[in-house]
Amino acid sequence: MRTIGSRSALFAAALLAGCGGFNVWPFGEPGAREVSRKPVDATEYQCEGHKVFYVRNLDAGAVWLIAPDREIRLEKPAGAGDMIYQAGKVRLEITAQGATLLDPPAQFLGCKRADAKS
Repeated sequence: MRTIGSRSALFAAALLAGCGGFNVWPFGEPGAREVSRKPVDATEYQCEGHKVFYVRNLDAGAVWLIAPDREIRLEKPAGAGDMIYQAGKVRLEITAQGATLLDPPAQFLGCKRADAKS
């Protein structure tokens, strides 16, 4: 039994000696710069309640919506305004003043372009 206790003490001492340069934090170095999460070639919209979504223009007047929980292609419905896009129940309206995204049950209201000057 004496051997088991001395092995445990030796193991603990080895672990403590090696702690000086060992980092168990799995999320990068302390003080590391955060990488932008904005998708390439997309416009960021910041909404009420700190909600964010992104829109990328596609061919044929469609857009690619990058929402927090999914990505979806939205098309212009026939007879709709120039800046209205839809897919099923999801509806995006973009105006010069901002945007509104309805994705039942979620609503993104009071959205402004992140690059717009206040």
